[in-house]
Amino acid sequence: MKKCRMAILALYISAVFPAVLCLSSCRTESRYVSVSGYAQGGTYVLKFNLAGKDGMSRLSAEEIKHGVDSVLQCIDNSVSGYNKGSILSRFNAGEAVRPDSIFIDIYDKSYGYYRMTGTAVDVACAPLFDIWGFGFTTDSLPSPEKVAKVRSECGMDRLKPRMKPGPDGMVHPEDLLLESPGADAALPQLNYNAVAQGYSCDLVAAYLESAGIYDMLVNIGGEIFCQGVNPGGGPWTVGVDKPVDGNDIPGAELQGIMEAGPEACGVVTSGNYRKFYVKDGRKYAHTVDPRTGCPVTHSLLSATIIAPDAAEADALATYCMVVGLEKAVEYIESRADIEGYLIYEKDGSMCTWSSSGFPLRES
Repeated sequence: MKKCRMAILALYISAVFPAVLCLSSCRTESRYVSVSGYAQGGTYVLKFNLAGKDGMSRLSAEEIKHGVDSVLQCIDNSVSGYNKGSILSRFNAGEAVRPDSIFIDIYDKSYGYYRMTGTAVDVACAPLFDIWGFGFTTDSLPSPEKVAKVRSECGMDRLKPRMKPGPDGMVHPEDLLLESPGADAALPQLNYNAVAQGYSCDLVAAYLESAGIYDMLVNIGGEIFCQGVNPGGGPWTVGVDKPVDGNDIPGAELQGIMEAGPEACGVVTSGNYRKFYVKDGRKYAHTVDPRTGCPVTHSLLSATIIAPDAAEADALATYCMVVGLEKAVEYIESRADIEGYLIYEKDGSMCTWSSSGFPLRES
């Protein structure tokens, strides 16, 4: 995973960010700092040790924050659906675009997650999110006929597994389709909400590594990447929120505390208790099953996943919320390289399940 993050970053870091990989030659004592800012409609908080494995970074905390903000701005300019000038927004509007490395890489990774999850995580179903009111536009409650029509016109099953620009360096939306489109064929529209914040954590972590930093915790909107140790020399601690209506502030009411590190990992929680709406007395969860085209109705309230990187943890937490408790448990137990903690409702009570290696201390 470290090699993967660094390979992505190397594609554009030299042209955008200050010179890094400048380290003092001697080992120094730990010097932990914290920086924070705003990104992707929320906040980020980074805690890291300026004394890396190979010496002290010559970048100050302020210079590193500037670099992190630049990384996050690059991500926003590439794959934000809320930034109307982003590459993604222009692609979704039917324009030919000149993709950057982020735009290509997140698509290719997302196709991998689509296959990994048996089509349950599908970033090419943006129109479905829109008709239910969870996307970038808001519409009335859709009829079954409209859901069926929209579902037939979207999905990664219609798209190529890799994004390859043409000889002119451009990607035309119609060129991503497996079959040549007819005159009235729907062009692909993408929504990376299932992976974007986790992916952002990984890319910020790669930037910190390029600055000579090893011990770190990256928190973007509550999604985590961490490795190494905390200022006390122990594991990093991450709170798992209690999935109750009204718990809108991350960390305000915790289900428990988990420990992570020293190995690199992503930690992501997905749930339906913050993002939903009520219409005609019925509660509609924000998780839409791309296979049916409708919001999920099962008993799973939240899923916390520890995976080798934050993008995969993000995708798999979404997967759990799509498929529900039984299939989520089955999948987590089939993977030796991930851990999971699930909170679900049973007979009016809140219950939990965790994999054998999930490091949680319940409150």
